[in-house]
Amino acid sequence: MAASPTSESFLTVPVSSASSAAQMLPDGLITADATGVVASVNHRAEQILGRPAAELVGHDIRVVLPLETRNGESWWTITDPWGGLSIRTGHREKLLLLPDGTELLITAKYLRAGNAGPLGAILLAVRDAEARRRAEHDHAALISTIAHELRSPLTGVKGFTSTLLRRWDQFTEEQRITMLEAIDADADRLTRLITDLLDVSRIDTGKLRIHEIPVLTNAMLTRHVERAVAAGHDRDEFTISVEEGAEEIYADSDRFDQVISNLVENAIRHRESKVVLSAKPYTVNGQSGVVVSVADDGPGIPAAQRRAVFGRFWHGPSGTGTGLGLYIVKGIVEAHGGWAEIVDAGEGGAVVRVFLPGEPS
Repeated sequence: MAASPTSESFLTVPVSSASSAAQMLPDGLITADATGVVASVNHRAEQILGRPAAELVGHDIRVVLPLETRNGESWWTITDPWGGLSIRTGHREKLLLLPDGTELLITAKYLRAGNAGPLGAILLAVRDAEARRRAEHDHAALISTIAHELRSPLTGVKGFTSTLLRRWDQFTEEQRITMLEAIDADADRLTRLITDLLDVSRIDTGKLRIHEIPVLTNAMLTRHVERAVAAGHDRDEFTISVEEGAEEIYADSDRFDQVISNLVENAIRHRESKVVLSAKPYTVNGQSGVVVSVADDGPGIPAAQRRAVFGRFWHGPSGTGTGLGLYIVKGIVEAHGGWAEIVDAGEGGAVVRVFLPGEPS
């Protein structure tokens, strides 16, 4: 009769080679034999667990690594690689805890002889939960941003509509129009916020769709200046300059409208007295296109912070806004095959420049 398979029968490379390879892995790796006795622990696993391999090797893995679920149940008892389903070959990554509260991301692989043979060895891939915590922190920041930004316009809409419903006859026609205009403005603000949040999701997942057509540069920039003037800003604060060769941009009209809108709003927020919108032809690495710049004369942005400006939830000294505007700008421009950067303005302040490639020949 053939001998029962052991953990050694599953090895297809020399032990020394396998051990060396395990030490090079970016994740922790712990192996145990068919009885659950720890056979090896790589260096990354030692770092993650904060324990030397000598404290683990030769001991029962259930004792030295007493993994628990969030409900405090023993993960080893629930999964039971020894007496559980013989067809089970492992478990996908799962967040588990040690008794001291340490969070670990664990992936298990059970080596068996045949499709449902006896257990020969256990492999545990171990990762710390720092990346998960960062993702949860980002999600919490996003939720906080949404709650904060939604609350103000919703409060305005609710306040004005409730007042109008209760006291309609007590207001003059002019007062009613003023309140309805305020409601309309708050509704527009909510729409913009929701659009921004949807775009962040599309950028993060690589699902932002671009439909490029020729766009008249001067008309686009002028339209945004007119919007700013209609919102109460002085027309003399704005300057538009479009050089020969930059009269037309090859872009998704709606998406590029978002880019200019965010850049103008950002410049208005940080300016002292003026905002300059300009466009000029530009060639980089043999690729021709147009650079559109929006400059302000505010305090500027230190060079060390300029990369962070295009990240999510970045706020300037004013501390206002969602902190998503320039992140969306960068995502849209890169989806066009271009780039975005920040440089110093000639007379102080900052210039945000975006490059869009020309129409393919």
